[in-house]
Amino acid sequence: QVELVESGGGLVQAGESLRLSCASSGSINGFDMGWYRQAPGKQREFVAGITAGSSRNYAASVKGRFSIARDNAKNTVILQMHNLKPDDTATYYCAAMASQQNWILASVGLWGHGTQVTVSS
Repeated sequence: QVELVESGGGLVQAGESLRLSCASSGSINGFDMGWYRQAPGKQREFVAGITAGSSRNYAASVKGRFSIARDNAKNTVILQMHNLKPDDTATYYCAAMASQQNWILASVGLWGHGTQVTVSS
């Protein structure tokens, strides 16, 4: 069974950067891949996505600060986060999309277990 494993989370101060990594135990070739996050008491939300063809989409709240990339040879998806804000505090989840429906939660086919990002002010 394929697994997605996130790493790279941690505690940082506002304005700092973090690099999240998602390693897949199976091939990510041909799959759209996404990052989502969930803050305490809030719904899980889309953060960034990269299609199989490497087209990128970002939530408005992170555009210009976050960057998503993929390495199909290493079956890895990266989320580079700059200028972090306290509102970015959440558990971040990697996802492999089962279908492409504008990155809605229902189109996720496989979730990772998540990595915690905490941004202090």
